[in-house]
Amino acid sequence: MRDFSFHAPTSLNDVYGLLNEHGEEARLISGGTGLVNMMKQDLIAVDHLVSLARLPNLNYIRWTGEGLQVGGLTTQQEMATSDVVHQNIPLLAETYSEVATVRVRNTATVGGGVAHGDPAQDPPSSLLVLDASITIASAGGERSVRLRDGWFEDYYTTAIEPGEVVVGLSVPPAPANAKTSYTKFLPRTKDDYPTVAISALGVVEGGVITDIRIGLGALNTTAVYSEAVPSVLLGKAPTMDLLREAAQGVVDEVSPTPDFRGSAEYKTDMAVVFTRRALQEVLGVEG
Repeated sequence: MRDFSFHAPTSLNDVYGLLNEHGEEARLISGGTGLVNMMKQDLIAVDHLVSLARLPNLNYIRWTGEGLQVGGLTTQQEMATSDVVHQNIPLLAETYSEVATVRVRNTATVGGGVAHGDPAQDPPSSLLVLDASITIASAGGERSVRLRDGWFEDYYTTAIEPGEVVVGLSVPPAPANAKTSYTKFLPRTKDDYPTVAISALGVVEGGVITDIRIGLGALNTTAVYSEAVPSVLLGKAPTMDLLREAAQGVVDEVSPTPDFRGSAEYKTDMAVVFTRRALQEVLGVEG
């Protein structure tokens, strides 16, 4: 790891000043569970590391009339254990509880994870399913970005602009009577990346599917929100044959990278299998 200067500002205005002063030579860090590993491997060169850890008022979890509001410095372990999250958005509590280990979750932050853009992280697929938005602040003000609207652009690349900081996450209420699921296949230990990760939400009313959402993780250069699955299922009665047909549709939405966790073909096959299983769970269809 190369030498760098470490800055610990205590206000967002100070953060903006440092980012403006050092430009592309500066990188933000909150928990650092992803960034530090990349620095150790010399995958990222940083001259100025700007810590967000001392910023006030960015660690909170609140339920409002608009849904769940989460501060960017909230830890992922706090999301996993929060009663507010469990009671109102159980899919998020389930998903964050699956992130690596308690040691990692106690350090990693919600905002840092969203900004990092790692396609194999657990939260992105569920955040896409739940139609989450992030709040980004800069010297010019704040803006909100819906994750489905192209926040995840490429491998470790998001739509964040120079001088911007992820300060919050918003998740609207899930539909009434929705069932949700998060499942993944780990080839080794909990610290490892999954071979496949699937988030799902489904609603059946009057015997037909009125809402169905699938998020695909670890299967492309970004987490993917499936358009193929709803196009097959919406407005129809859930049957096993229909679920098989819908699950097959994700084949054209994934492009996994082959590695020691499996070939591209194997991962694609696993995506179909795990999507079908997730659909069975949230739609109540027995195989």
